[in-house]
Amino acid sequence: MRGRDTATKARTRPEPAAAAAPRAPGRPPAAAVRDKLPGLAVAAAGVALAWTVHRVLPAVPLLTAAIVLGVAAAHLPGPRAVVRGVARPGLSFAGKRLMRAGVVLLGLSVGLGDVLGLGWETVAMVLGTVAATFAGTVWLGRRMGLPGDQPLLIATGYAICGASAIGAMSEVSDSEEEDVATAVALVTLCGTLAIVVLPLLHRPLGLDATQFGRWVGAGVHDVGQVVATAQTAGPTALREAVLVKLMRVAMLAPLVAAVGLSLRRRRTGGSGTAHTAPDDAAHTSPAGARRAPIVPLFVAGFLAMTALRSTGLLAQPVLTAAHQAQELLLAAALVGLGSAVHLPSLVRGGGRVAALGLCSWLVIAGVSYGGVLLTT
Repeated sequence: MRGRDTATKARTRPEPAAAAAPRAPGRPPAAAVRDKLPGLAVAAAGVALAWTVHRVLPAVPLLTAAIVLGVAAAHLPGPRAVVRGVARPGLSFAGKRLMRAGVVLLGLSVGLGDVLGLGWETVAMVLGTVAATFAGTVWLGRRMGLPGDQPLLIATGYAICGASAIGAMSEVSDSEEEDVATAVALVTLCGTLAIVVLPLLHRPLGLDATQFGRWVGAGVHDVGQVVATAQTAGPTALREAVLVKLMRVAMLAPLVAAVGLSLRRRRTGGSGTAHTAPDDAAHTSPAGARRAPIVPLFVAGFLAMTALRSTGLLAQPVLTAAHQAQELLLAAALVGLGSAVHLPSLVRGGGRVAALGLCSWLVIAGVSYGGVLLTT
């Protein structure tokens, strides 16, 4: 699975001996900030345009519009030169660092009391759906020979909460930007299709508002896409969908931590020394090697925000402001990730990627549908 990215990382990372050598003085911090300003300006402009699209067309979620605009900017003749040139450092910063900040604030959307109030049957249904989707997608992606971390990232996006989950998982898996962008593009596309397809199945499948809402919450990827899909069936469906969806979001931290622990054990080979790329949240062992943490700092932040929300101490205006900030940060991150998508490369390997996306979509829709019927 990791043949391509292993080879690439071998070309781009220093050998252990070189890593131990003294580093030449880096660029001044002010210069590094200046390098990022054009890309951050492009990301901000993309967010503003995506917000405008969402206001004009409320059925189009802000985050969906952001990723589409990022992809468009990477391929239109004029903007393409900018996003691949002077704006690249800032856009890459947005796709990684702003994604982390957005994931931390996402924790304020999860109230553990509300989620557990759905009952143990619904909790079991969501756990089963997430486990089946994640494990099945990773297994099938590897069997299909998808390169790099694409199976892992696509599985995470489908099973948990779309692009923000992919961004979180990419931090512990040290994934290449190309793999992250491909996974985000696929999950966004399928989630957008769900906005159209699932409401058409509401009546033919004989679901009432509660059942439809829980099916949408368990089977649609991004929170915005869940809202856009569930609201077609009324307020009851919307409430149930959001609660079930937040239960899936709450599983982000334990899933990322479990994968991080597994990858660290695999990379150490039992020696206790990890051979991973340096990261700002990594820990240094006594031997001087860098070790990726089991739970990255931003995932710990997500858990802390969830605990804070669950105390009930935060006023609604604070939660509303945090939600708006989270949406803007994630939108900026998706503009950055979208700008890294190279459609010709995606098309060349697109048959297998599209097939995996379709199969994973059928798995999560089928398992969640069966689970809803059994638990309501």
